[in-house]
Amino acid sequence: MFSDLSRYRKAKTARCSSWDRTGRNADWWEFKPGETRVLADLRGPGRITHIWMTQPCHYRSVLLKITWDNAKHPSVLAPLGDFFCLGHTLVNSFQSALFSASTQQNNTMERGCALNCYVQMPFRERAVIELINESNEMHPQYFYVDYETYDTPLPEEELYFHAEFRRQNPFGGWAHEITSNWPEANAINKGRTAWNNNYVILDTKGRGHYVGCNMSITNFQGTWWGEGDDMIWVDGYKWPPDLHGTGSEDYLNQAWGMQKNAFLRNGSSIFEQDTGGYQTSYVFHLENPARFEKEIKVTIEHGHANHLCNEVSSVAYWYAASPTRVMTPPPVKKRAPVLKNARGQWKPDPAAQITTQRVRMTPEMKQMKAMWKKNRVSPYEALEKERRRKDTRTK
Repeated sequence: MFSDLSRYRKAKTARCSSWDRTGRNADWWEFKPGETRVLADLRGPGRITHIWMTQPCHYRSVLLKITWDNAKHPSVLAPLGDFFCLGHTLVNSFQSALFSASTQQNNTMERGCALNCYVQMPFRERAVIELINESNEMHPQYFYVDYETYDTPLPEEELYFHAEFRRQNPFGGWAHEITSNWPEANAINKGRTAWNNNYVILDTKGRGHYVGCNMSITNFQGTWWGEGDDMIWVDGYKWPPDLHGTGSEDYLNQAWGMQKNAFLRNGSSIFEQDTGGYQTSYVFHLENPARFEKEIKVTIEHGHANHLCNEVSSVAYWYAASPTRVMTPPPVKKRAPVLKNARGQWKPDPAAQITTQRVRMTPEMKQMKAMWKKNRVSPYEALEKERRRKDTRTK
């Protein structure tokens, strides 16, 4: 990771920041509602080495946009908080190899927070970083963009960084009433069924390598949300996929659920037991990227066989040989966090919902759903049975 620290490289180091050009202390920029401003317009060849940002709010309603080499489309486009591994507009202090955050008001929404990105972002001709204020309020922003430029062209093997936000609110699962790990949820999910039904983290064409993601879950059901295998297809469909995992927490490099920790390559930047049901997890494939020559599709089940209907959001990170268009995030209303009412119950806003992935049910899934209904097990009763079963296993 630090092999270049002792190696000489002829380069010019520079920074773009929000410092007050009058020499006074108003070192922030103000963005009017609906306004887009360029934070940095850099001429290459060069490399962005660090981005620092701090702001008091608007973690989902402000977008970070980066465009490489005069492309007609951005290769990074994501809500500000989610790009830095903080979902739900929540802030929390955490540290990882690629991103970190620091705040005095942990696990609260729309509070002041320092955000850092150490992802290396090379470019050959030009890099344009923009901030888009899609809120209906004035947005204050402090920022640094640290970079370096070179006298000689970048090697051909240097790739362009990409980041893409996706969301399903709720995910279109087939049996949200069935709690995880019960027999009725244990449907077969393989082949084209899995290819079509799994939550999609990334689906892109070209040549490059996938280096990880963050995932945010709003746990409506309240039981374990992570009983879903990761399935990653490289250069087209085949069964089994090139990488097939054993569970969401396993893909996130943890086990037996998620724990309250934030390591360099994986962890919980937001932990649901501290937030009443909001979770953001991340995993970075720094030593083991998924390399592809033509295309890659990164997916994960939401609940076993995709039976759950929680809210799921994600940001995928990858490098590609040429600047590639990323998906445009949903409108600001449709990426707002799901809130609770005064009694602590989830209160979904129909106007904010977006479900583009609905599970295509197999005959077995229909049969299992009917079996659960016949047994008439309410979610509360299921939770109690699950607790008793766990107590029995631990005695």
